Amino acid sequence: MRFMIIVKSTPAFEAETQPVADEALYAAMADYHEELARAGVLLDAAGLQPSREGWRIRYGAGDRRTVIDGPFAEAKELIAGYTLIQVRSRDEAMAWARRFPNPVGAGQPAEIEVRQLYEAGDFPPGETTERFKSMGSL
Repeated sequence: MRFMIIVKSTPAFEAETQPVADEALYAAMADYHEELARAGVLLDAAGLQPSREGWRIRYGAGDRRTVIDGPFAEAKELIAGYTLIQVRSRDEAMAWARRFPNPVGAGQPAEIEVRQLYEAGDFPPGETTERFKSMGSL
């Protein structure tokens, strides 16, 4: 079972001009991710640059697509980073998520969200599912 631990953004994250604002927090994140790696459950992890560096594609009628450049309002609705883990159960994912360091620093209000990824067995059998499997996407 794969789960994504999603770090919700904050106005401070969106205002940052460098990826490391707090060395102690950076070290705590490294410690946590090393534990995940030693346990063999870490698949990937990364921080995202502020939304001002990104864009959105809005789909309209027909094949119309509109590009909207960042930054985007409502930082609490944005993602600042993620950690992708593979574990045996939802309970194990919960245990790892509960140990995730506070992404804005100890004692500060913050939020992470944990979501399970779909697996190959969740999709109907067929050619399209096999295509995704052959790419390693499922």
